[in-house]
Amino acid sequence: MNTHVALFIPCLVDQFLPDIGTDTARLLRRLGVSVSYDPRQTCCGQPMINAGRTDKARTLAQRFIDIFYDASKDSAVVAPSGSCVYTVTRHYPELLEGEYKKKALELAGRVYELSDYLVNVLGVTDTGSGFTGSVAYHHSCHIVRGLGIMAEPIALMDAVPGAQMLFLPDMDVCCGFGGEFSANYPEISGAMVEDKVNKAVATGAEYLVLAEPGCILNIRGYVEKQGLPLKVLHLAQVLATESGTMGKEAAS
Repeated sequence: MNTHVALFIPCLVDQFLPDIGTDTARLLRRLGVSVSYDPRQTCCGQPMINAGRTDKARTLAQRFIDIFYDASKDSAVVAPSGSCVYTVTRHYPELLEGEYKKKALELAGRVYELSDYLVNVLGVTDTGSGFTGSVAYHHSCHIVRGLGIMAEPIALMDAVPGAQMLFLPDMDVCCGFGGEFSANYPEISGAMVEDKVNKAVATGAEYLVLAEPGCILNIRGYVEKQGLPLKVLHLAQVLATESGTMGKEAAS
């Protein structure tokens, strides 16, 4: 069992959703995991890969390996994002050559999305969360189709005693974010997020929970623009909630 984690904080968390990062660290520490954070870390290069700028992405991939390879030799790298984990574990070995490619392949075996690490490495489903509220769960594309992670976040949510899980139709259908997709095709993206939110609201859930920061920004932005009574949270925010704390406080 890896009991030390080098925390990998994606750009969107660092710049727009810092609570997700602090809740991830707080959750891991509560479960007995020691956590370190290297402030030298920067973007993993995912936006550059999506834009076809592999030269820029390659530079960032080498930087990531320089920072995390030695630091994680006896531990794991954990991120509250599936798309960034997918970039490191799947794209880096394709981008790099020589010694960096060798290191990328080794490093890929110890980089985990948060729910994957909790369930499949730590062997934990009950995180001691004190969250209370009715919840619908959305599976983000990179997590479910890229990494093949679907049962893990549901197992974690099912183990939260105060969470009433409600079925979300088409829970694994894209919310319309897709990085540059939402910028290049705003009409299609807007229709997709509208459909996702309408289905979530129709469940009667107070909260929509997911594990991908980019999708949270997309869905939360639409919800707030429409003034809808739905709170959008990251899985880490739910699981990190202390016992006795109501869900509405986790969403504040």
